[in-house]
Amino acid sequence: MTMGKKVAIIGAGVSGLASIRSCLEEGLEPTCFEKSNDIGGLWKFSDHAEEGRASIYKSVFTNSSKEMMCFPDFPYPDDFPNFMHNSKIQEYLTAFAKEKNLLKYIQFKTFVSSVNKRPDFATTGQWDVTTERDGKRESAVFDAVMICSGHHVYPNLPKESFPGLNHFKGKCFHSRDYKEPGVFNGKRVLVIGLGNSGCDIATELSHTAEQVVISSRSGSWVISRVWDNGYPWDMVLITRFGTFLKNNLPTAISDWLYMKQMNARFKHENYGLMPLNGVLRKEPVFNDELPACILCGIVSVKPNVKKFTETSAIFEDGTTFEGIDCVIFATGYSYAYTFLDESIIKNRNNEIILFKGVFPPLLEKTTIAVIGFVQSLGAAIPTVDLQSRWAAQVIKGTCTLPSVEDMMNDINEKMERKRKWYGKSETLETDYIVYMDELSSFIGVKPNIPWLFLTDPKLAMEVYFGPCSSYQFRLVGPGKWPGARNAILTQWDRSLKPLQTRVVGSLQKPRFFFHWLKLFAVPILLIAVFLVLT
Repeated sequence: MTMGKKVAIIGAGVSGLASIRSCLEEGLEPTCFEKSNDIGGLWKFSDHAEEGRASIYKSVFTNSSKEMMCFPDFPYPDDFPNFMHNSKIQEYLTAFAKEKNLLKYIQFKTFVSSVNKRPDFATTGQWDVTTERDGKRESAVFDAVMICSGHHVYPNLPKESFPGLNHFKGKCFHSRDYKEPGVFNGKRVLVIGLGNSGCDIATELSHTAEQVVISSRSGSWVISRVWDNGYPWDMVLITRFGTFLKNNLPTAISDWLYMKQMNARFKHENYGLMPLNGVLRKEPVFNDELPACILCGIVSVKPNVKKFTETSAIFEDGTTFEGIDCVIFATGYSYAYTFLDESIIKNRNNEIILFKGVFPPLLEKTTIAVIGFVQSLGAAIPTVDLQSRWAAQVIKGTCTLPSVEDMMNDINEKMERKRKWYGKSETLETDYIVYMDELSSFIGVKPNIPWLFLTDPKLAMEVYFGPCSSYQFRLVGPGKWPGARNAILTQWDRSLKPLQTRVVGSLQKPRFFFHWLKLFAVPILLIAVFLVLT
């Protein structure tokens, strides 16, 4: 097959693999540059943190379930657990890359040192990409660039925000350097940050350390992977019907519903975890152990650190944690594209200016795309699959972007909405299903729900009321997968299959109509009583 435009892809993690495949589907010629010696990116575990690469600890499991985080035409094996260890994800990504014949397009151990506009960029949209391998530097011209290097690479370590930390005599490091709990046996550990990493590390250390304390500035919702009746949380919560209610109910009712969901397992106020602003839709923490650890006294939650001494931390409430051996900063990451001029991807008051989180809107030519630079309750793999499919069509020229004015208006409108829903600091957050529908509309793959109810009611019920799984975006249009319908109708079978190690009865699948009826029974009853009395 004659290949089309040449596309440089930076990074061979989830986003990079999706981008290679999308380029191939559109007849483009991808070349992927990967700094390490393997695919996987974030999911490729290493026993030490490597400069310029994402780093995870040995015990990392997924927060999204397998049916919600697969490539839409490549389900996980039936026997894979719902929430997978990082090694299982790496196994899956390797199988995907081999199945789709992607490995031959990847240049391993190759570092991208610079990406610059060509002198004639205004007319050609081409880029000079300079790479380094084995001490040898090379430069090549590409028609487009897809940046897939992630945003969990450069640690945010705000030491200047903690007076006295320079006098602290214990160890102090970022969570990206944490790997396993053995070396903390008998230690007293302070974890700063109440995100997923901070809570994972704290609960894991609680089994070996003498005492673990979490310091949180603003609190967080903490929910379990195991949701109502034992089903995976995301297969119950991430539905089109649920999104419709959230975005169309009166604010007071929507907020009540959200807080009821978040507080379903335990009262966060009683555990010192309650967010300062509970109605903000910031991504919750997924941790199945933390409430039990707090109940058992092996993990304590404290407010922000006011100052450090040589051996202790004094918190804003006046209490002190004495004899600290180690402080772990689970304080997130900062984004940086060191190979790219700052003028390409602009930053405005901590807001990254990208149309739909993908395209810089002010360039003369839309030949550079950022893949995987959004966060939501939804899983990364389906998101980057859609992003890369859209980007590949834009690069090819079969899909056009709106005018600069329209793109900037959209960015500003969405940013205002994000501040309302997620807060000023969560500029990467987005509403998963709304976002996926926007992208899928651009390339003609958004499922037509009313038409489905007319032509295929069984499928329509599962698509609208059931989990919004990735298969929905390969039902129709370019890249349609013949197995998508059956995958949607059998997703609960694959979800329940690995649990059947001791069969004691028939599989019990959820009934979403009764779930929503139960949820709204009390408010409906109260409204009815109010109407009768008035």
